[in-house]
Amino acid sequence: MRILVSLSRILVGVLFIISGLIKLNDPLGFSYKLQEYFSVDVLNMPSLEPYALIISVLVVVFEVVLGVFLIIGYKPKFTVWSLMGMIVFFTFLTFYSAYFDKVKDCGCFGDALKLTPWESFTKDVILLVLILVLFIGLKYVKPVFGSLQTTILALLSFIFSFWLGYHVLMHLPVVDFRPYKIGNNILEGMSTPEGAQKPVVEYYWKFKVNGEEQVITTDGSYPEVAGDFISVETKIIDEGYKPPVVDFSIESDEEDLTQQFLSEENLIIVVAYNLGTMEKEGAEKLKAMSDSALKKGYKVIGLTASGEDDKQKINKLYKLNFTWYLCDEKALKTVVRSNPGILELDKGTIKQKVHWNDIDELKL
Repeated sequence: MRILVSLSRILVGVLFIISGLIKLNDPLGFSYKLQEYFSVDVLNMPSLEPYALIISVLVVVFEVVLGVFLIIGYKPKFTVWSLMGMIVFFTFLTFYSAYFDKVKDCGCFGDALKLTPWESFTKDVILLVLILVLFIGLKYVKPVFGSLQTTILALLSFIFSFWLGYHVLMHLPVVDFRPYKIGNNILEGMSTPEGAQKPVVEYYWKFKVNGEEQVITTDGSYPEVAGDFISVETKIIDEGYKPPVVDFSIESDEEDLTQQFLSEENLIIVVAYNLGTMEKEGAEKLKAMSDSALKKGYKVIGLTASGEDDKQKINKLYKLNFTWYLCDEKALKTVVRSNPGILELDKGTIKQKVHWNDIDELKL
């Protein structure tokens, strides 16, 4: 039991720290995932959606801190009971998502590692077993260091976690795991390479043959059956290759301008997924930045999911001299974790990306 507890302690502690730090690197992204869980179509708790960000920060900080507590042996009883509570909740959540096919990605490891709902549930079940071992062998969870050192390490883990969460919210994630990171080309991310695996889909054709219903499975071709066709259903067996960049577009009311703008050599894109909730202090900085960029030969455009009235209102209020184009809100939230955020592109390649707090650091 002592060996099992030691092994479980290391595995659970390290996994909680890694998982927590990845989400703490991007708490805004995790809050979007929580909003998805809180939505009417999933847990039907829309009243919690406005508090998703604060819940996100508290949950991931607690996750990291519990992992540290477990490894150093700080307050073992509190730590193991807390771990048990968290893993029971997460296991329920991932099972619910998987069984009812509600959320396609649990967000357990942010954008660093995508897990299907059933993979997430399996991971949580394994963690539940390991934490049960810790629960049974609680007496073997002893502090690694003396009382003072253990307390100091526990306090430092709290301070560091809250500092990291605050830092990335005021700037951008320290490590960008998304397909829109600096150096990536958006056009290439949208394309499917030659020879990429194609989706595998099964078709279930229902016919009435000699008065009885009969189902025939094919890969899409219409079956030759001496009977009356009733219906057809499909099932995706393998989704095949999916480009990392999806739903990104630059559209006007009349046409899709994505290819045109992604071919520009010097392009500044101001991203504000929602103009109504755009940070006022950030909006006030856009005028000077855009004027400077235009003088230096850049083309400046805005991307938003807001309507025409909001676009005109913002431009008039802050005296902005660039045109806003339309893009999917979810895609814009993925592009940059800031509202507004600024990107510099060169023929589709992301050269710079900054939070509105760091507009002064944009090198034109």
